[in-house]
Amino acid sequence: MKPMNRRDPYVREVIRFAVCCRALTLVLQALFNFLIPDHAADAFSPPRLSEPSLCDWLSEWLLGGLSHWDAEHFLFIAEHGYLYEHNFAFFPVYPLSVRAVAEVTRWPLQGLLCLRSRLLLSAVLLNTLFSVLAAAALYELGCVVLRCRRMAFLSAVLFCLTPANVFMTAAYSESMFAFLVFSAMLQLEKGQSWTSGLLFSLAAGVRSNGVINTGFLIYSQSKDLALQLQAGAGTVMKLPHVWRRLLRFAASVVLMSAGVFFPFALFQSYAYLRFCNPDPSSEHAVPRLLLQLALDKGYRLAAMNGVKPAWCSQGLPVVYSYIQDVYWNVGFLRYFESKQVPNFLLAVPVTVLGSWATWFYLTTNPQYCLMLGLVRRKKEGRKGEDSDKPVDGFRCSSVFVYVVHAAALLAFGILCMHVQVVTRFLGSSTPVLYWFSAHLLQDCEPLLWKEGAAIQTAASLSEKPSVGSSFLGLFRKEISENPIMRLLLNWRTRSPLTKCILGYFLSYWLLGLILHCNFLPWT
Repeated sequence: MKPMNRRDPYVREVIRFAVCCRALTLVLQALFNFLIPDHAADAFSPPRLSEPSLCDWLSEWLLGGLSHWDAEHFLFIAEHGYLYEHNFAFFPVYPLSVRAVAEVTRWPLQGLLCLRSRLLLSAVLLNTLFSVLAAAALYELGCVVLRCRRMAFLSAVLFCLTPANVFMTAAYSESMFAFLVFSAMLQLEKGQSWTSGLLFSLAAGVRSNGVINTGFLIYSQSKDLALQLQAGAGTVMKLPHVWRRLLRFAASVVLMSAGVFFPFALFQSYAYLRFCNPDPSSEHAVPRLLLQLALDKGYRLAAMNGVKPAWCSQGLPVVYSYIQDVYWNVGFLRYFESKQVPNFLLAVPVTVLGSWATWFYLTTNPQYCLMLGLVRRKKEGRKGEDSDKPVDGFRCSSVFVYVVHAAALLAFGILCMHVQVVTRFLGSSTPVLYWFSAHLLQDCEPLLWKEGAAIQTAASLSEKPSVGSSFLGLFRKEISENPIMRLLLNWRTRSPLTKCILGYFLSYWLLGLILHCNFLPWT
């Protein structure tokens, strides 16, 4: 594979399409939030401590749909810190970033917007930026792993239309997490293990499932060691030399794993110090309205009545697992109840797609998968093709570790989580859903890329837009040049599988906006 061209026109096309999708999301959520009355949901809703101004009301009208459900927790933490015990279910890097951006905008906006409104505006701006950067990172990752720019481009475009769309714009941590994870995977593919470890470590401070990405670092080191040993199998290797390699491998694995787990351990230690060794005077610093909310809802404060929470006396005092267990009833098979059937139905499309991707890869590369991808493949080719020619696309050997990661996340999400969140859980954590969907589209739509279309598209994308170009002109340009948009414009002639894939992406993209932004249950 040739090195990445920084002037690759597909990169600009991905960024442009991502920006259009984010802008359309903002417009539609404001429209739906205005037209549809909010549902009276039993969700976390802290009181406002300052009297809203006219600009605050305007901000709430334009962006209020993006502050519902868990977004309220992130905004509350960014404003007041980790005040209540259940706040520790939400990791700190994202709310700290939102607060930092809000502080930067304090001087120009202080007289116009209160802190809460600035936090909401900062969250939306950050998520818009991170979702665009995540799409670009996914494209570059696809180019390296899949060795096919067309499929990488299709995958990135599908990511812009992700079924988890609303969470990529609302005050949730999904956009930041996707950007960090895809960037870390890209750096690891380029051989930058320590840079990748740093990005994975930051991701672990954004979401709890970030610690699972330690597997990528361990697998990368294991594969390097296995290939080195295989390369030296034909020569006489001295025992000390082998031991040095093993010790170097063990040291790098331990250090990288510790780096990824460090944010999680540090966060749990902070929770322990705050709730298990509290300062009795800290309760008096809590605003009266928030104290009253704690009394009304039964929220636990640090130093409340001098009684320590039950998790403080556990052998390994981890507040995160305690909160998931006690507050949200998260655990193995706990969600398997008849009343949760609608939520299981919501998760059916992503479950089918993830399971199908795993089964397809396992049956395509059975021997390679049995060897865990640690054995060097001498020849790799499709039947009827030159065996010395490397396989590209979703079938290639470098996809193996991503498929294993996606399968593990899917199994954990179905068995141990609130199953409806599996859509955004996988949509922001693994590229496999987008790679496999792009693979299916290319296989069932042979005319998706007409002969010479890629060259013509690249040439047209390289042209600089005129100074007076408008957003409408930009949107028309997307329709004419984007292969996904061409499929949508020729919907009637498309295959049933194409209709299922695009129908799933677009329906969840739109339904998420309608339901989530009006306090209705969604994924």
